[in-house]
Amino acid sequence: MGTCCGNDNQAFDGMSDDYKRRLWLVIGLNAIMFAVEIVAGQMAGSQALQADALDFFGDASTYGISLAVIGSSVAVRTTAALAKGISLLLMGLWVFGSTAWHVFFVGLPEAHVMGVVGALALAANIASVLLLVRYKDGDANVRSVWLCSRNDAIGNIAVMFAAIGVWGTRTGWPDLLVAAIMAGLFLTSAVQIVRQGLRERRAARFMEEPA
Repeated sequence: MGTCCGNDNQAFDGMSDDYKRRLWLVIGLNAIMFAVEIVAGQMAGSQALQADALDFFGDASTYGISLAVIGSSVAVRTTAALAKGISLLLMGLWVFGSTAWHVFFVGLPEAHVMGVVGALALAANIASVLLLVRYKDGDANVRSVWLCSRNDAIGNIAVMFAAIGVWGTRTGWPDLLVAAIMAGLFLTSAVQIVRQGLRERRAARFMEEPA
């Protein structure tokens, strides 16, 4: 994969000053957008915006963990990746449950707030994706960062469609549908991260076994 990912036999592990600088920028973007969306989600009464805000918070935490374990042993890095995978799983389950509860809540989200904040968040996520795309094919720790960034971009595009749907139908169902789709995205990403982390841990143990 060239200079960013090492040779064909070893995935990029994050040991790059350029990668670390990019990661710091993405952490800052995610922290800012979490604060913006959690307030806007409450103001607009949008479950999709609140789910996306939670995603921003999870990503900022995930990226911080990823940065902290760069250069550590395979065991430490895979443990961090597994923890992040489990946190995504729990996040997905929470959003599913919260969405199910909101199905019985009567209230129409503010479509214009959803649209404006969704556009701002989409811009932040596109910037994050562009910063990290060079390093998308790394070990489980690096891979989890890329998947979270990709999820954010997809999620914000979905929020934009939800805003259009709420405005067009004058119901909250598009908002709830998008929140449920985002929850499913969290769950599938969690499975991918956990599987890769376990695979890398097994490979490391195999390499350490005496011949």
